[in-house]
Amino acid sequence: MIDWAANVIDSIGLVGVAVLVALENIFPPIPSELILLLTGFNVSEGRFDVVSGIIAATIGSVVGAYFLYAVGRLLDDVRMEKFLATVGKFVGLKQSDVHKGFVWFEKHGNKVVLFGRLIPVVRSVVSIPAGGDKMPLAKFTLLTAAGSLVWNTIWVAVGWGLGDQWEKAGKWGDYLQYVVVAAVAVGLVVIIVRARRKNSPA
Repeated sequence: MIDWAANVIDSIGLVGVAVLVALENIFPPIPSELILLLTGFNVSEGRFDVVSGIIAATIGSVVGAYFLYAVGRLLDDVRMEKFLATVGKFVGLKQSDVHKGFVWFEKHGNKVVLFGRLIPVVRSVVSIPAGGDKMPLAKFTLLTAAGSLVWNTIWVAVGWGLGDQWEKAGKWGDYLQYVVVAAVAVGLVVIIVRARRKNSPA
């Protein structure tokens, strides 16, 4: 993966950065941290400047987010709720719980899209409920670009600072992802417990 990403950037430069980041948004298993660290390394090698690297990465983030946003727009609320409920039943969630999640997103969607861009895995999938909620495209673009700009700047700067030692920082992204997965798991357990207590007879 690293060698392939390095070859893409070596071949087409900033366009390669944008393409790789866009793909990372569509396919979350691709580690954005490594791509951004690699971008920073290329800055340290003088292949392009840091501002151009960050801008290219942010453009890629927005383009990739558009794809998942479109998926959300194509699915109506009923279909999306049924789909998520089907997946959620494996952890004890019912369709009513999913519906409550959509109601919550309607109230806090702006913050979720903005700050969700700073959380591994979440930064990609958050585009789907934004599309499903039919968030105005201009607003979605602004929030996605703003959150992505912060995320991209941090990791590109780290890669730039570390130079040829940039791969060592990739472990930070792995640890951060583990923390996020654990937090999501805990959150699901809390939701399930609360739902069951509420529905259980007194």
